[in-house]
Amino acid sequence: MAYGSQYWRLITTFIYFGPPSLDLAFHVFFLQRYSRLLEQGSGPSPAVFSWLLLYATTSLLALSSLTTSIPFLGSALSSTLVYIWSRRNPDTRLSFLGILVFTAPYLPWVLMAFNVFMHGTVPKDEILGVIVGHVYYFFADVWPGLHEGQRPMDPPEFWVRLWEGRRGETGVRNIDGDVAAAAARAGEVR
Repeated sequence: MAYGSQYWRLITTFIYFGPPSLDLAFHVFFLQRYSRLLEQGSGPSPAVFSWLLLYATTSLLALSSLTTSIPFLGSALSSTLVYIWSRRNPDTRLSFLGILVFTAPYLPWVLMAFNVFMHGTVPKDEILGVIVGHVYYFFADVWPGLHEGQRPMDPPEFWVRLWEGRRGETGVRNIDGDVAAAAARAGEVR
């Protein structure tokens, strides 16, 4: 079957998590929860979180094209976001099903072990998500401390302008200038 130019498949691969199951419920819950926490942790800039999503989805698509055994990437994206959040919050204590208590950096591994227990197979999609998440975490959080503050995973300026509009010279949006300009124009009309 020829797929032609069905570009929508590049997006929908991240929406499908498999047939209805307990595993599906966990992935949807973790994707929603840790996406929200990462977005809030990005500060007031939607450009940073959207750049993370663009990086993660593009990397997952590129890496999954090397292997034909991962047709759907919803679980991989969920694992990427869980991994990044867990590395950024190493002291957070979590409980899995009220039985197992551990710190956040072990969360991706606990979820993989649960997947192995439930399905009896190694979750290649979750491993791929952890790899992509680790690359992002290393270059966004570890690299700057080792290389005089260089931040290779920060969004480029065009991306920031796309999401946040104009920026002042300090890198903060100049709200006061916008209000003053609007007030000046209103005064000219009178």
